[in-house]
Amino acid sequence: MPGDIEKVGVLIIGAGPTGLGAATRVNQHGHKDWLIIDQADDAGGLACTDTTPEGFLFDMGGHVIFSHYQYFDELIDAAVGSGPDFWNTLERVSYVWIKDRWVAYPFQNNVSALPKEDQIKCLIGLADAKVANAVAQTKPKNFDEWIERVMGAGIADMFMRPYNFKVWAVPPKKMQCEWLGERVATVDITRAISNVINNKEDAGWGPNAVFRFPLEGGTGAIWKGVAKLLPKENQRYGPKNQVTGIDKDAQVVTLQDGKKIQYDALISTLPLDIMMTWLGQKKQADVLTHSSSHIIGIGIRGQCPHGLKCWLYFPEDDCPFYRTTVFSHYAKKNCPADDVKMRTVCLGDGSETPDSKEESGPYWSLMFEVSESYCKPVNRESGKFAGGTWDGLVKETIQGALNTKLISGSDQIVSIYHRRLEHGYPTPSVERDGVLVDALPFLRQYNIWSRGRFGSYKYEVGNQDHSLMLGVECADNVLFGAKELTLNHPNIVNAKKNMELLYSKTFHASHN
Repeated sequence: MPGDIEKVGVLIIGAGPTGLGAATRVNQHGHKDWLIIDQADDAGGLACTDTTPEGFLFDMGGHVIFSHYQYFDELIDAAVGSGPDFWNTLERVSYVWIKDRWVAYPFQNNVSALPKEDQIKCLIGLADAKVANAVAQTKPKNFDEWIERVMGAGIADMFMRPYNFKVWAVPPKKMQCEWLGERVATVDITRAISNVINNKEDAGWGPNAVFRFPLEGGTGAIWKGVAKLLPKENQRYGPKNQVTGIDKDAQVVTLQDGKKIQYDALISTLPLDIMMTWLGQKKQADVLTHSSSHIIGIGIRGQCPHGLKCWLYFPEDDCPFYRTTVFSHYAKKNCPADDVKMRTVCLGDGSETPDSKEESGPYWSLMFEVSESYCKPVNRESGKFAGGTWDGLVKETIQGALNTKLISGSDQIVSIYHRRLEHGYPTPSVERDGVLVDALPFLRQYNIWSRGRFGSYKYEVGNQDHSLMLGVECADNVLFGAKELTLNHPNIVNAKKNMELLYSKTFHASHN
């Protein structure tokens, strides 16, 4: 090989949770010959946090910290600090906005909050589904069939189908149902009927009913902290480190600035569809589908009117977003200090405020998520709005917030944020597993381990804790041939009682 090609034992592409997990594990094993690169200026990947010029923080989606792994818990405590001086512990208070009212989440347990005619439709559908499911001879062929078989037609048509289309940007018929695990609540018909009769709110379901969040810096602070635990000389950041090509036979990566790195083993968190296209496997790459994510944030002057609400769901078409996070509730420092003065950008009804003067807070914030795909386009028209050039989606989002009573027409919006992520969610499509069973072994022939939210394309193990452990276990596989539990057995991993029995590695133990 030419002399100007850098050589490294383990090259890691991407400093998100997976890449940092791999780097942490390689470093813990005392392996010195490794390097992690990322085109961003800081660590974090899709789990980073942006700050607006006005000082409002926004994550790249509704991230919360819920863990299946002791290793993950110990590592992020080492990175951020441990206890209430560093973390808020919060209850996940979730509601669905539907029929011009808030319905506690999960929706299927709380149809008692709906108008009587809708309650009847939902309960009849549940009864029909229970009977049909009892005599069914086959498993559901796709997510849409699973929805109707488990929830019944009433809940399916009123909430599950429209909401999931807004989330995934593809019809549920195009999705498999093996990914579900603990992510979607099933329904207890007896409980649902009892809640209707007793007019009872029944909230609080979910594996992350209680979660924690950093007191400052947003989710991105966690991953910056993890990076700081690693040797600086083994990390490189910035646009010049963008990967532009991979020669699988020579085991060489080419970067944006023209530099080349030869590796013995490559741990890549690049999207698998991009990787396979580069390596001449476009037919397989084209089968993998994803949605893009638009993260839109607004900072508002005043007191938050939404109490303890955290995650809010929106299945109807009166707004472009499917989920809103009251991001100011997660941590006080997600907003500027109360005494910071700033001008009003516009009012909640979109009207301009050209004569606004600088005023102090307090402040609160909302973060919206909008999906986009080939079958669910978004409004990208640009134009003048409230004194600035905003695209149509931002304008629609503010109007949607007004329609759904998240804000009032007189609210003073002082900051607006918008970022588009091309790869937002990997779609668990019906065809996905047929690609993965060939693609990942194909890459391994060339000493490439493709892992992470998009590297292995498994949404069911795509949370931050999963993603970190995909990297940790991958590093063990690279160095020692160890089994990768998270990648290969998502259902086992997602049953926490199984993890306590089957997975004994801890972050601190690896130092001893």
